[in-house]
Amino acid sequence: MVRSKNLKVRNIRAAVLRKKGGPLKIETLSMEGPQDTEVLIRTVASGVCHTDISMVHHWEKADGPQVLGHEGAGIVELIGKKVKAVRPGDHVVLSYQSCGTCRPCKSGRPTRCRRFYELNFGFHRLDGSNALEPSGVHGHFFGQSSFSSHILATERNIVKVSKKLPLSILAPLGCGIQTGAGTVMNTLHVQRGASIAIFGTGAVGLAAVMAARIVHAYPIIGVDITPSRLKLALELGATHIINSRINDVASGINKIIAGGVDYVLEITGNHRMLQLAIEVIKKRGTAAFFTGDGVPDFVPKGKKAVAVIEGDSVPQLFIPKLIKLYLSGKFPFDRLLKLYNFKDINRAMKDSRNGKTIKPVLCIGNEKGQSGYGH
Repeated sequence: MVRSKNLKVRNIRAAVLRKKGGPLKIETLSMEGPQDTEVLIRTVASGVCHTDISMVHHWEKADGPQVLGHEGAGIVELIGKKVKAVRPGDHVVLSYQSCGTCRPCKSGRPTRCRRFYELNFGFHRLDGSNALEPSGVHGHFFGQSSFSSHILATERNIVKVSKKLPLSILAPLGCGIQTGAGTVMNTLHVQRGASIAIFGTGAVGLAAVMAARIVHAYPIIGVDITPSRLKLALELGATHIINSRINDVASGINKIIAGGVDYVLEITGNHRMLQLAIEVIKKRGTAAFFTGDGVPDFVPKGKKAVAVIEGDSVPQLFIPKLIKLYLSGKFPFDRLLKLYNFKDINRAMKDSRNGKTIKPVLCIGNEKGQSGYGH
């Protein structure tokens, strides 16, 4: 078995952010080899998430150069001597990082890890070091920085997957897709016959639509301003749609189900929609908000608001479940994807931001052949 010796390696290609708003530029960086608890992965593909796009547009000079990306998938090349979950040659999907030692982690709730923000947005390893320090660049975004030809990860944020499925399809499961589906299945535990409205039918919202269909929710109401996305929502499981650009959402929902819905997923982050999400749930209903969007300051008595992180998913359990549902034809998330060459990363981000593409996936490497790592 190939094991590392904390090598210094070169010729790692990565898309580096050095300017607010971008563009990201693909550069050659030096990266340290894996520590004893780390896994070196040759990247095959990476999804582009709105969190990556937000980081680009909120970057400040004080942040320093960064490598983003947190929906990686690839092939294990080297493992540290303490790694047991994978072997070289295994195919893996990457997700968020967690410490594994705090009470929430030990109780099976890694999305509530006490070091969650630090480990996913702090651009460093669990021990505080940075493998890209030789190049003066910050890595380890979400424990991976997958906009790179190679990734250093840990057993906490990798999921071994079958070699029979293309990694370019599986890559987006690590964040956006599991967040949408997980909110329905894990956070809200939506039951058969429960009513649900989903504000925003991008990748997260459409994953939620598919999950709601799987659990037999009814009605499933998709709300968006883009007709093509609303059309796709209907094809993927929505029973009703509302174009919020031309129709009043509250009255539209009331016409579909009097008294409001049991659940709302508010994914847009729009202030008006944040407040509306609380208004349209019935008494004892729940509105789910995503951490980047915030939660309304006032929630009337009898209604509930919850903040969602990664759909309360344990990646090693939930991602294989989603893959099984995909193979059965019940969760066709591949319909959301569009593939881009790595060199076109800025176009992929632009297409995602303007709504042209629901879920861009960067093709960074191939699934066969040598990577040239360390040369």
